[in-house]
Amino acid sequence: MGKHHDHQDCLQALRPIRDTLDVISGTWKLQIIISVNAGNRRFTEIQRSIPKLTPKVLAKELKELEQNGLIERTITEGYPILIEYFPTDYAHTLDQVVESLQYWGENHRRHIFGKDSKKEKETK
Repeated sequence: MGKHHDHQDCLQALRPIRDTLDVISGTWKLQIIISVNAGNRRFTEIQRSIPKLTPKVLAKELKELEQNGLIERTITEGYPILIEYFPTDYAHTLDQVVESLQYWGENHRRHIFGKDSKKEKETK
């Protein structure tokens, strides 16, 4: 007779997944982290690097990423005041997650659209 998992076991397994998704879910958060990791430090650089991201949404997402310890905002006094965003050491704990998502996404695209979908898109 196999081991039976009860409701509590299920909840205990799902809780850390739910917590992770609460922090990084949505269209923009991981894209912002990737952009900042790539060296985009200023608000406008980050916005330009991510198509269709509006300033209002970027401001909200940066604030949430900062509250979760993934992005650090620095202010340099002077004229004009310089505001920059940097990934924290903690943000780099997501590197493996991002790589896994990228790998899965590439495989999923091949699974759904076939092997030549990348070439097809590049030639259009």
